[in-house]
Amino acid sequence: MNALTESEIGILIEALDDEYRAWATYDQVIADFGDVRPFTNIREAEARHIQALAALFARYAVPVPANPWVGEVERYASLHAACEAGVAAEIANAALYERLISSTQRPDILSVLRNLQQASQERHLRAFRRCAQRGPGGGGRGPGHRGGAMHRT
Repeated sequence: MNALTESEIGILIEALDDEYRAWATYDQVIADFGDVRPFTNIREAEARHIQALAALFARYAVPVPANPWVGEVERYASLHAACEAGVAAEIANAALYERLISSTQRPDILSVLRNLQQASQERHLRAFRRCAQRGPGGGGRGPGHRGGAMHRT
């Protein structure tokens, strides 16, 4: 297997850092507001994204950096504000992945990046938009509950 270029290592590190930040942000929202959707579901998805990227690091024998974002992310005054921030973050994520995808030709890296981008745009963004559209108090608690707890992303 060919070694990664410095540019490709940078791509993986940048993608992982973005996924780490998202996971830490959504984890903080849950710590602040309880087990609220869509944050609980999307935090689990972010953990899977991190695992997919970590597998690429392992495949190419590149050390996986630690998550620097735990306890270092923005906190939100309400769940609605967190949902709005989630929308903005997922839109920014699309631009990030477009840039990263255009920076490599390696099929395995492209496959992972495209899968992560698709999940972000087709599932996460939609979920955060629904949450933000509910207005203050929006967001759900646990399976099937539409009650309103408030907090962050």
